[in-house]
Amino acid sequence: MTKTVYVTILFVLVLPSLSAQRELPDLRGHAALAAQVPFEQAARDLASSDPSIRLRTVQMLKEAAYPEAAVPLAPLVTDPQDAVQLAAIAAELNIFGAERIVPKKRIGLVVEVRNQILAEPLFSAGPSAIGPRPVPMEVLAALRAAARDDNPRVGLEALYAFGALAEEPSGERRRELLRASGPEIAAQIGAPDPAMRFAAVRVMGRVFAQRAGDAAVDPTVGDAVITALNDGDRAVKTGAMRALGAMRYERAVEALTQLFEYYGKGDNAEAALDALAHIAHPASVPLFVAQLASRAPTLRALAIDGLARQGDPAKLDHIKAVAEVDRDDTVVLAGAFAAALLGNGSLDRLVQAAAKPNVHARQYLVELAPGRSQLFARQAMDPDARIRLSVVDALGVSGDAAALKIVEPLLQDRDPQVVRAAERAVARLNASR
Repeated sequence: MTKTVYVTILFVLVLPSLSAQRELPDLRGHAALAAQVPFEQAARDLASSDPSIRLRTVQMLKEAAYPEAAVPLAPLVTDPQDAVQLAAIAAELNIFGAERIVPKKRIGLVVEVRNQILAEPLFSAGPSAIGPRPVPMEVLAALRAAARDDNPRVGLEALYAFGALAEEPSGERRRELLRASGPEIAAQIGAPDPAMRFAAVRVMGRVFAQRAGDAAVDPTVGDAVITALNDGDRAVKTGAMRALGAMRYERAVEALTQLFEYYGKGDNAEAALDALAHIAHPASVPLFVAQLASRAPTLRALAIDGLARQGDPAKLDHIKAVAEVDRDDTVVLAGAFAAALLGNGSLDRLVQAAAKPNVHARQYLVELAPGRSQLFARQAMDPDARIRLSVVDALGVSGDAAALKIVEPLLQDRDPQVVRAAERAVARLNASR
């Protein structure tokens, strides 16, 4: 059975049909109910020499969020017209986002509500903002190319859109993506605009965040991020530290250690220690042990993180001795993370914090999920829907097929938000097999 897509100015509907022809609207018609045109015609209109026709067609496809439009839209991401480019980027995001956004709708017949589709908020929302549908390489390549656009707004939208959608590929597609993306994104770290440099290090950290099965980061890519540690813009500098930590780039350990020792305290010191805690190189263990006695709770928590990720179960007793008497919630959560990572301890404290929500707790759960899905089984049946949702979100991005037996029963959950999250998680987990 094929699909016919009906779009009007008032509503967007995707309905099954026995018709062999997929139809989309022509928004050039009546203000209340536009005439419909076949999808094939809309695809041809994308190549029109008239920029107004291209723009109207892209906007129409953006509202429909029709999956088959993704590849035909890709060339418009690098269109000569900025307005067409921005609309095409938004259209790609709407196609692959976890929740489709209706850009325009009316309340009654008078008040129009506009919902913008912007790349940076979607990027910042993390993996759960992206649906399970495979993102074609043509789309990702077009977004990387548009990141070099002369218009800074277009470049930023394209770069953040790339960073958001590049979460999806796995396996050989991910390896191909990393090979192609590294030099192109790294080049943006030298951009004159600090906003672009900041975006570049954030995207590098997201795309090259170490996953099971990933090869070591290419030095030409990782070293480009190290250069940003000397950036005069504070946000770029701290963004580079966090990126190096996410990448677990061992060549950065010496530079990050020097930065931590230079700053000693404050945001920059915390960012440097956080990066070192993610890399968890054996050379950093004495620093982590020393920071367990820090007067700053954030540094104590980060020291626990680093010792936990370093992977020595013999350190767990020392960590517990610190965390169990500490009154700071950040340190207590770090202790729970260490207990789960090093000793398969309970996730109760972490899932309860993640349900509030606590960003650090959610990040801990995502990190713990691969290969440890059995630890989540009891919390997946918790009466609190927020806890079940936190479990599903963590397992859904784990890439661990064993998590399916925990997530699949939640497809019948009584909470619709949990059901939607379970649908996305099941699709992602099946795709990673």
